[in-house]
Amino acid sequence: MRRLRLPRAVLLFIGLLAAPAFAASTSAAGDGATAAELDRIVDGIRARYRLPGVAVAVVEDGRASYRRTAGVLALGEGAAVGPGSLFKIASNTKAMTAAALARLVDAGKLRWDDPVARYLPQFRMSEDWVTREFQVRDLLIHNSGLRAGAGDLMLWPEPNAYTRADILHGLRYLRPQHSFRLRYAYDNLLYIVAGEVAAVAAGAPYEVALQREVFEPLGMRGCRVGAWTPGAGDELAQPHARRGDRYVVVRRDGAAIPASTMDPAGGVRCGLDDMVRWLQAWLDPERRGADGKPWLSAEQRRAVWAAQMPMPVSARQRDWSRSRFSAYGYGWRLGDVHGEFKVSHTGTLMGMYSLVAMLPDRRAGYVVLINGDAGDARSVFDQVLSERYAPPPQPRDWTRYAAEIAREEAAPASRRAPDTSARTAARRAALAPWLGRYRDPWFGEASVCAQGDTVRFVAGKSPLLSGKIQQVGGRWLVDWDADEVDVEAWLDFARAPDGGITLGMSKVDPDADFSYDYEDLAFARIGDCG
Repeated sequence: MRRLRLPRAVLLFIGLLAAPAFAASTSAAGDGATAAELDRIVDGIRARYRLPGVAVAVVEDGRASYRRTAGVLALGEGAAVGPGSLFKIASNTKAMTAAALARLVDAGKLRWDDPVARYLPQFRMSEDWVTREFQVRDLLIHNSGLRAGAGDLMLWPEPNAYTRADILHGLRYLRPQHSFRLRYAYDNLLYIVAGEVAAVAAGAPYEVALQREVFEPLGMRGCRVGAWTPGAGDELAQPHARRGDRYVVVRRDGAAIPASTMDPAGGVRCGLDDMVRWLQAWLDPERRGADGKPWLSAEQRRAVWAAQMPMPVSARQRDWSRSRFSAYGYGWRLGDVHGEFKVSHTGTLMGMYSLVAMLPDRRAGYVVLINGDAGDARSVFDQVLSERYAPPPQPRDWTRYAAEIAREEAAPASRRAPDTSARTAARRAALAPWLGRYRDPWFGEASVCAQGDTVRFVAGKSPLLSGKIQQVGGRWLVDWDADEVDVEAWLDFARAPDGGITLGMSKVDPDADFSYDYEDLAFARIGDCG
């Protein structure tokens, strides 16, 4: 997820690390030559992208054949990343939510083809027939017909005041782009609903159910979800975002970690050692829980990794990996790399990137945790680590992939964002016909009101979505106050046929992170500025 999938990073390609704070690292592997080669890859990628901190592990034949941690928890503070340091794994949480449901299926507490409304009578989609037909399995496979990231503005930017009840209520107002079950479009909200289904079936809140069904039986004792207070021994990797040519800490943790509405879609934190246990649980079909019983039945293992929804195969997948298929299972992406079956997922939140991947037929997998906006670095890690078990016809070095990504991003055609540098602060007189309070049926209220001679947009339940309105030619955009909100929005005012005033929004950069789903908003003016 960014944020359950937040902003997609655009990293700059700059020189090697020099700062002493980046020097601390640890590594371990059973084979010296293999360890040295993997160290070279980790060090090279980390240096190229100047990653604040990174944790990497490789699992082969049931054991961790390689572990490596390097860098710091927070730049400028010196504490080194270690094997127990907690990273936000973001959307890699989705596979854990799916696993909790699979365990409940094994226990006879629900079925994949049960209607969602059996567990959550308040569940509604915009069309009644979709509500009736929506099964538990559909919550996990991104086939709802909604736009990618629909409703994500109820999840982030955080903090905000939206609850899971708000999400269940708001779904009915989100209009589909396609018919139900017709095509793949990534969503986060329905994983929140999946978490609520798990809670009802388990007879406990989602966070308790996840502990009970996943963390405790697999010995993942360091993983955290929900509200908790870090102790003296807890090591929390802090998220970092690009500011010009350097990383800075953003969204720093406070003394207490609050529960998050988005926990079932992307709220878990784990350290490297616990992520190794997670890989081992999937790579070993005979894996048993702490009670000595099989953690998951063979039937449910097959179900979770069965292709449920076709996904498009990207040009990069075809060119780099000779991929021929791509699909979504229950919380996992499925595909092929040079003829080898691959199961994987990524996680993206502002300043935190994760990667989990397995090649089951090779009994191998790997995990990468990064506390910085590092989409390109993650892509390079994924490709070179997968090719250790699914080699291409000719060996390739990681630098080749880094260079190809740099060329792609430097191509003029890769950027569709307009030039908005010639902007001026919108004046009260120019926006006078449109000033007022507005309401969207799922997002809630927002205001477009004057402050002196300037005009501000302020969201009622999402305080970070506040900013000054700017004029660019004949259009209006919002320049958000918070650096964490890095996707600006166009504002489009109009008069409805009944004489009322409407407000639509859209991303200034059409290629920005889809979780900024401004396009799903349909505001109507409800009153004057107060």
